[in-house]
Amino acid sequence: MAWADTIDSRKLFETHCAGCHPNGANIIRRGKNLKQRALKRHGYESMDAIATLITNGKGLMSAYSDQLSKDEITSLANYVLEQAAVNWKSVK
Repeated sequence: MAWADTIDSRKLFETHCAGCHPNGANIIRRGKNLKQRALKRHGYESMDAIATLITNGKGLMSAYSDQLSKDEITSLANYVLEQAAVNWKSVK
């Protein structure tokens, strides 16, 4: 079984990110949301760029390198990109 099969990215997002980024929004700074257009505008179009942001934090955003494993951070970054691609609408 691959690591991606064992990590619940949605749950990680709900636990660590949704407090400030509900449905990809940003309750602290509206323009710094997780929608595709904003990610592109701020240079976070790739999984690596988003993973680096999650790992190191930036400005008001906390770093998660001491709370999440590299695999969890990668999974979370992929989740953000996947959700941004569907404008944070639930896919069933």
